[in-house]
Amino acid sequence: MKKFYITAAIPYVNAAPHIGHALEFVQTDVIARFHKLMGESTLMLSGGDENALKNVQAAETAGIPVQKFVDKNTEIFHKLTKELNTEFNVWQKGSNKEKHFASSQKLWKLCETAGDIYKKKYEGLYCVGCETFYSTEELDEKGECHEHPGKKLQKVAEENYFFKLSKYEDQLIKLIESDELKIIPTTRKNEVLSFLKGGLKDISISRTNERAKNWGVPVPNDPTQKIYVWFDALNIYQSGIGFGWDEKEYKKWWPADVHVIGKGITRFHAIYWPAFLLSAGLEIPKTIFVHGYFTVDGQKISKSIGNVIDPLYLIKTYGADALRYYFLAKFNPFTDGDFSEKKLRHVYNSDLANGLGNLIARVAKLCEKSEGSFENIEIQISTGVKKAFDNYRFDRALEKIWTDIKKLDQKIEKARPWELEGSKLKENLENAVSTIRDIAYNLKPFLPETAEKIEKQFAGPKINAGKPLFPRLT
Repeated sequence: MKKFYITAAIPYVNAAPHIGHALEFVQTDVIARFHKLMGESTLMLSGGDENALKNVQAAETAGIPVQKFVDKNTEIFHKLTKELNTEFNVWQKGSNKEKHFASSQKLWKLCETAGDIYKKKYEGLYCVGCETFYSTEELDEKGECHEHPGKKLQKVAEENYFFKLSKYEDQLIKLIESDELKIIPTTRKNEVLSFLKGGLKDISISRTNERAKNWGVPVPNDPTQKIYVWFDALNIYQSGIGFGWDEKEYKKWWPADVHVIGKGITRFHAIYWPAFLLSAGLEIPKTIFVHGYFTVDGQKISKSIGNVIDPLYLIKTYGADALRYYFLAKFNPFTDGDFSEKKLRHVYNSDLANGLGNLIARVAKLCEKSEGSFENIEIQISTGVKKAFDNYRFDRALEKIWTDIKKLDQKIEKARPWELEGSKLKENLENAVSTIRDIAYNLKPFLPETAEKIEKQFAGPKINAGKPLFPRLT
């Protein structure tokens, strides 16, 4: 059986999750479910990026020991994945000493053996939000990080270990240009190539114990330093599937078929990560899927603005499938989109309650009235949905399904089956039942709970009316 290994980015756990995290978990889950539907052996991974300095600072502010703080926050993220009905098989914690520390130290030693790690004194501007150094030309006109405007960068001078990133410049260009390392969409691929062709500089991959607040993965054979958070966090994609502790499991799943990430961490995944792997003599991931960001009512999500929306509240209010539908159907996955609870409510009522829900209810009621039996037949993913999926255009796939819903509604209006009885009614409903079964099957990756309810209700041979799938919001 063909394998498929997919990952969501490993979120920092210095604060509670927001809707941007929920979006990424859902996108990752939809891709995984689609591959399961195609009969592939599928594994999905995420976890907690727990060794960042910002986690230590947040724990200090909260007056909680760091381990207790990251354990508590990581569990909130894990809970969110369950509430969203996303099927993560592995949830790997960055503070896991038994598996993750050993795995990351193994990666370090392999890069060191390749002659790609050296020690030197360094001074630079450090963004705690991104956990990385920036040169002045990479900052905005105010001298601030583009990802974290308004936050002053720290001037840091210390002796660190460095990785020979510059050594892999030409090799990375060839891998990305040839799509051996595929970056989707093309706009992000071109941005990465432009950055690479501007020339790569070696990067710092460790922090002194003092600056790391003695938190993180120790550098092998140097008790005074901790491994740089991105070197260790990216390795969660390997440590979670056995690298350094279960070679058989690791070989079964690696390389990753798809890394799903937000646009702000493209450089780390498309340049740093494959370079570390090339140095270590390991296989590189096949595809990097880069999604856009959410704004909320036109503004960037920010705690200071106070527009952070709790996805757990949205799930409790509207249900996981309603939120999944809004994320997937109403946004191009590759561009920024504006999230609005008002729009979510509108979409719930128009597309789900009045559209899909109403269609299911009226056909089921007619089937119950017909007293006929409806035999089930094998169904496949539709060509239109598969084509949209192959390009990761979830919005277009759902547009195709909703076109089928509207067409069936129109057919029913024209045929007026409620005026028929007995065998004539049953005969008239055959096509409607078949179409609904098709719709349910094609909805499985997107709205798994709803698809399952429809499949059970329309399994046949007897079909009865049931509770409304999406009770209308008033």
